[in-house]
Amino acid sequence: MRHIVVVNNPKNWTLDIPGGEVISAKDYVTDPVYINLRNVKIFNLCRSYRYQTIGYYVSLLATARGHKPFPDVLTIQDLKSQAIIRIVSDELEELIQKSLKPIQGSRFTLSIYFGKNLAQRHNRLSNSLFTHFRAPLLRAEFMRKEGIWFLKNIQPIATNEIPQDHRPFISQTAQEFFKKRYSGSPKKEPRYDLAILVNPEEVMPPSDEKALKRFIRAAEALDFYTERITKEDYARLNEFDALFIRETTSVNHHTYRMARRAEKEGLVVIDDPNSILLCTNKVYLAELLNKHGIPSPKTLIIQSNQPEVVKEKLGFPCILKQPDSSFSLGVLKADSAEDFAIKAEQLLEKSELLIVQQFIPTTFDWRIGILNGKPVYGCKYFMARKHWQIFERSGGKTHEGNTESLPLDRIPAAVLDCALKTANLIGNGLYGVDLKEVDGNVYVIEVNDNPSIDSDIEDAVLKDELYNTIMEEFLRRIETKKRSSE
Repeated sequence: MRHIVVVNNPKNWTLDIPGGEVISAKDYVTDPVYINLRNVKIFNLCRSYRYQTIGYYVSLLATARGHKPFPDVLTIQDLKSQAIIRIVSDELEELIQKSLKPIQGSRFTLSIYFGKNLAQRHNRLSNSLFTHFRAPLLRAEFMRKEGIWFLKNIQPIATNEIPQDHRPFISQTAQEFFKKRYSGSPKKEPRYDLAILVNPEEVMPPSDEKALKRFIRAAEALDFYTERITKEDYARLNEFDALFIRETTSVNHHTYRMARRAEKEGLVVIDDPNSILLCTNKVYLAELLNKHGIPSPKTLIIQSNQPEVVKEKLGFPCILKQPDSSFSLGVLKADSAEDFAIKAEQLLEKSELLIVQQFIPTTFDWRIGILNGKPVYGCKYFMARKHWQIFERSGGKTHEGNTESLPLDRIPAAVLDCALKTANLIGNGLYGVDLKEVDGNVYVIEVNDNPSIDSDIEDAVLKDELYNTIMEEFLRRIETKKRSSE
């Protein structure tokens, strides 16, 4: 991807930023040669980003042209908002107090150059502010009141205001910022940038470390630059062409907010926010399956503790589910009316609605992976030993049943057909459809928008081909989007 550094007057530009092509703001705004460029990042280092200044228009037009401006217009607006500055100050309060504790006096100015400060002890605070306000050169003003430091203001630094003795440091940090890091050999410039959202602290992530490395290898074989990001990188999303979420999703969660932001910024997103919204709520799924006549266990949606209704319509045992449960959490089995009353009360404390389903015992569940309306893998997930679920949690430990991956031509046609019909009701993303098969009858249990793809499990049949298929779909979608915007 081409990197263009836009400044007010290149003749007065004295900073050395390796890898960046320096041009004037006037040329970028008015010269037709820059209008139709593709795969470009714009590093806007104009003196001012105030509304109606040429610096403001550089970022605004870069967005309109499908380039990737840094900073983007949203960041420029955030820098003007005292409300957002107060929110950030509150979020970073503990870090601010720790970093500024040795400072004497009641005022302090922190210069932030590409996320760093000359004083290493302030680097963590500098990087956190840079994450929230994604602009290359920033000046943060702090005040202390009644012994407590708070962020009073944060603004871009005009390049002509940078002290001369700071310039070598800025050149160094800019070089580090521009430098791409590859797991393979960077023999050629990547075509597109892919962000993979992960949570290093997640106990049961959708992909294990080995699988993540295989995704990265497959992406880089297609000339993607790949980078793992976390929720802290929310403000950086516009630096990428695509977002691949490999963290367990939920609507009331940063995964959904990041998917929404990425989609709004024009990125290709898997899981897209609509799929997260639809798949993570089992109330919606129950209604959807019923409406379209797709077989599923007999289901009730209840709002209060109603063991007598459940006994009459479903009988016992039955399954109780929180609407947003995942990985078998928030899913309970009630063996009697008394057991139901206790467990329903427990779940109704967290949700005003509950899903209650007929219990269909099987030794395994099918999981069919669907991508863009086509099956890509199939697995059997066997129940944990002497348990009715795939996962059994007891004594603070999780026990998991065995798995078996099968070629698609060995999976019953009824299972594949039912999985495809169900996934197509949601969208064209990457889904894992869970089904039960009893005496030739197939029942849909749920649809996962963020299906597990772990090494030696879901990829046991296709191996690297599974990762290549998913990355090729990202490439296809990016290039389709680029062509449609031309």
